[in-house]
Amino acid sequence: MPGTLSFDGLKSQVTDGSIDTVLACLVDMQGRLMGKRFHAVNFVETSFEETHCCNYLLATDLEMATPDGYASTSWQSGYGDYVMKPDLETIRPVPWLEGTAMVLCEVLDHHTHLPVPHSPRAVLKRQIARLEALGFTAMMATELEFFLFEKSFDALRKEGYRRLEPISGYNEDYHILQTTREEAVMRPVRNHLFAAGIPVENTKGEAEAGQEELNIRYSAALDCADHHTIAKHAVKEIAWQQGHAATFLPKWSATKVGSSSHIHQSLWKEDVPLFCDAANSHGMSDLMQSYMAGLIAYAPEYTYFLAPYVNSYKRFLKGTFAPTKTVWSVDNRTAGFRLCGEGTKGVRIECRIGGADLNPYLAQAAMLAAGIKGIEEEMELASPTKGDVYEDKGAAEIPQTLRAATETLRASAMLRAAMGDDVVDHYTRAAEWEQEEFDRAVTDWEIARGFERA
Repeated sequence: MPGTLSFDGLKSQVTDGSIDTVLACLVDMQGRLMGKRFHAVNFVETSFEETHCCNYLLATDLEMATPDGYASTSWQSGYGDYVMKPDLETIRPVPWLEGTAMVLCEVLDHHTHLPVPHSPRAVLKRQIARLEALGFTAMMATELEFFLFEKSFDALRKEGYRRLEPISGYNEDYHILQTTREEAVMRPVRNHLFAAGIPVENTKGEAEAGQEELNIRYSAALDCADHHTIAKHAVKEIAWQQGHAATFLPKWSATKVGSSSHIHQSLWKEDVPLFCDAANSHGMSDLMQSYMAGLIAYAPEYTYFLAPYVNSYKRFLKGTFAPTKTVWSVDNRTAGFRLCGEGTKGVRIECRIGGADLNPYLAQAAMLAAGIKGIEEEMELASPTKGDVYEDKGAAEIPQTLRAATETLRASAMLRAAMGDDVVDHYTRAAEWEQEEFDRAVTDWEIARGFERA
């Protein structure tokens, strides 16, 4: 991702004292930033070449537990090191943290210095390279939905997350009055991210009390994933600075709508959008139709990468604007895939399946793999579905549980060919572990339902 600071520019700001800290970050399996805080002088003198981290960082769960069953790392192998190789093209200031800059790192094998194949950035880069070999560039944009709460992370954690009160009291979709009350968080989110080189378009209230949406301008696929990850991290830090909590959990309340992360995508060659053909139905080129057909046909196989946790599947409910079917429709928010910009050069496909908890690198990589397969096989696109897709009995279903999505991932010949068996097996194990951990849990629902009456 193009940063806004050159390495020489960073050195100058370190010399004049403007920057004293450099965050060297990798992206983990969950799409979080992990890494080290360097004294800036040390970074520009030596550590800009490389640093190291424990290889468990790409084999943990949300709690940083170290599950067994991974081929890449284990207690038996001793949990050795990976190399974190700073990508000096990604240096940027972190305006919401005093005197701080950030650089993203590639994750390399300690012995061979080759990319670690299951590193999320490496997974996406592999699909980008496959697409470029066909002569195409993917342009993407993600929408980020999340909730803000009255209290801070610390306060809510100490209360066991039992008194969750959103920052507002009513549905604030496009609501200017209510979102004005939230500008103490959202204004610095927009301005700090923009100053960090993230091309923010806007924020708005979403369709629930305390729900926000952040929109970032479309860009090349890797840049889009980097933007998404840094923005998500920034939202949490800025909300914390203002005494509030933010969550990207897809379904934090059974009575509230969920939070999604819709992904818009199109293919380009140089500066020419290739999805547009005014002579074709809906202004969609033959290339777009084959790409979309691949996206839809293989959606069940890559659903895990759009919905990676047990909670992710609680969002897929009729009448909530979250899709349940793998069909496409024209500007219809009940479908899993929505055609946007019909008949214009901005024509594109929006995948509406993903939740706010997805890892953008993995989600985008999986969809590119499916789209490439559609192009290679010249797949034919079915006619669009009309009306209320929730009621379409003939439409194929999205896997409705993590357990089901794990099995479609495990059995996916398409993803194994595109990503490699090692990558698919790695993330299949991540999915299995998440299910195993949930299966061991005793929920409040079970206790309330059966404590007296069972």
